[in-house]
Amino acid sequence: MARIIEKKQLANKINLYVVEAPRIARNAQPGQFIVLRLTEQGERIPLTIADYDRERGAITLVVQEVGKSTAQMALMEPGDDILDLLGPLGTPIEIKKVGRVACVCGGLGAAPIYPKAKALKEAGNEIVTFLGAQTEAMLILRDELSAVSSEMYYATDDGSLGSKGFVTGPLQEYLAAGNQVDEVIAVGPVPMMRSVCNVTKEYGIPTIVSLNAVMVDGTGMCGGCRVTVGGETKFTCTDGPAFDGHLVDFDELSARQRFYRKAEQVSMQEHVCRIGLGGNE
Repeated sequence: MARIIEKKQLANKINLYVVEAPRIARNAQPGQFIVLRLTEQGERIPLTIADYDRERGAITLVVQEVGKSTAQMALMEPGDDILDLLGPLGTPIEIKKVGRVACVCGGLGAAPIYPKAKALKEAGNEIVTFLGAQTEAMLILRDELSAVSSEMYYATDDGSLGSKGFVTGPLQEYLAAGNQVDEVIAVGPVPMMRSVCNVTKEYGIPTIVSLNAVMVDGTGMCGGCRVTVGGETKFTCTDGPAFDGHLVDFDELSARQRFYRKAEQVSMQEHVCRIGLGGNE
């Protein structure tokens, strides 16, 4: 059991939680995640560790309300307990000095990219951040990312801040202007990461993507997060979630991401899973 000690709304239906979890905070590394469960019959939710404070013994989670379980979590407040919290899980991202790193974030991707950007900055890299969302109000963790970045570029679908359109636009312009980038890290919706990889492949820039969007149980047992990388089958939750973006089969990944959509719609209609409980449904 883990207790919520802070809660902050970052944007509409996006909340930040600081959770008391000393053992996880002590061992967490950038790129890792946790799996939580709110109730005995609740689903397992994999969430990236957006930050950790070893001295305080706490981790930060950023949760967007998109389904039944995240809607339930949105009702929780400081002092409430999370039933189960498992982690840290996944393979940490490699942190080394490479030079200038472009961090490209789409929507909620700002949360998992922040600990990576901070660690890469501490390792001596220059961080240039490209932050995109639907509107200015949906651009989360701007202050935190600005604190570790030498340059910030914004893109919004409606043009309310920065370039109007996708975040790949400012990235393309930055590279076309002749700016040197030694590595790119992209985190966000699958179409956005695919577009970033298409841009960086043209310039021959190593690109890391995070595929945590397709994780389910977080341990590799369910097989729901299988993805093909470089012609080999990988499990996002155990082999990743970070992979070489130029080797990812994005066609397969996009299809897998749609696999559970119908089940989620049923869940939102208050269907109760009775498997193992003696029910007939």
